[in-house]
Amino acid sequence: MHFLDQAKIFVRSGAGGPGAVSFRREKFIEYGGPDGGNGGKGGDIVFEAVAGLNTLIDFRYTQHFRAPRGHGGSGSNRTGAGGDDLIIRVPVGTQVLSEDKEEVLADFTVPGERIVFLRGGDGGRGNATYKTSTNRAPRQHGTGWPYQEMWVWLRLKLLADAGLVGLPNAGKSTFINAVTNAQAKVGAYPFTTVRPQLGVVSRHNREFVVADIPGLIEGAADGAGIGDRFLGHIERCKVLLHLVDATEDNPVENYRIVRAELDAYGAGLVDKPQVIGLNKIDALDPADVKKLVTKLKRASKADVLPMSGAGGAGIDAVVDRLIEVIGPAEGAPARDDDTPPGEWSPV
Repeated sequence: MHFLDQAKIFVRSGAGGPGAVSFRREKFIEYGGPDGGNGGKGGDIVFEAVAGLNTLIDFRYTQHFRAPRGHGGSGSNRTGAGGDDLIIRVPVGTQVLSEDKEEVLADFTVPGERIVFLRGGDGGRGNATYKTSTNRAPRQHGTGWPYQEMWVWLRLKLLADAGLVGLPNAGKSTFINAVTNAQAKVGAYPFTTVRPQLGVVSRHNREFVVADIPGLIEGAADGAGIGDRFLGHIERCKVLLHLVDATEDNPVENYRIVRAELDAYGAGLVDKPQVIGLNKIDALDPADVKKLVTKLKRASKADVLPMSGAGGAGIDAVVDRLIEVIGPAEGAPARDDDTPPGEWSPV
């Protein structure tokens, strides 16, 4: 499945149907009077967040969405049929932005969430509603209220608990493959990951979602490399796992480059809790690893966890730290990991 996280679409609600101009004409009924019914209401444009989708690729091929208009009224005071609502299904985490991308019009974070985005026009009045004591045979009617239309941008921000950041080839894809069932592409060249990847980590009866995004390089905020547009997918994360390649010439400077790019992007990413992992320690002597951990601690003013995504060393400690920062699952009572689950009881 192709990944697409931005799409521009056109939406239009349905116009209201016109009211009818009609008069009751039946045998033996004198002065039947007006009996024109009202027009039907136009269909609404409704956005719905559905689980199981993680791309906006469908909107590359269908970009215009028009709800049907209401039907016209008819005689015998019959109201016209209303137009059906047009439901546009989007992935959870989708934002609806104005055409200039300056305003967030809707934000979907819960599966099943529905928002009436554009309301259809009301139906016009039939001539029966214009009857008064002085106007017994009105011939005017309402044409129906007009539709609403606009161009909007859809922007997908994946929902994950933890986000992976780092320079290209820092070992992010290797890590997500090691701790989840994801099958991210791994290669010995930069920018192996060209689109975000999601994986679910299971440990200590807990599950949380990890997002892997393409690597950042110096100047990413100005468009260098793949740029920083994919950073939007970790804006909702509770914690960032910053992986630093221990085999590079200057790991401390690499750490500072990524932090500078997060700061340049904004959206509060640089202020999020972070866990620092010094990756690929299996390629260095233990003494060298210890020196790098000390330098990185001094530069980051935070704990540094040595690890190896390929060899598996230190991964459990990193996952445990992520769980600690993420906190208990929403709606689940805190429980000691060593406490065995109680017996099931129907009472």
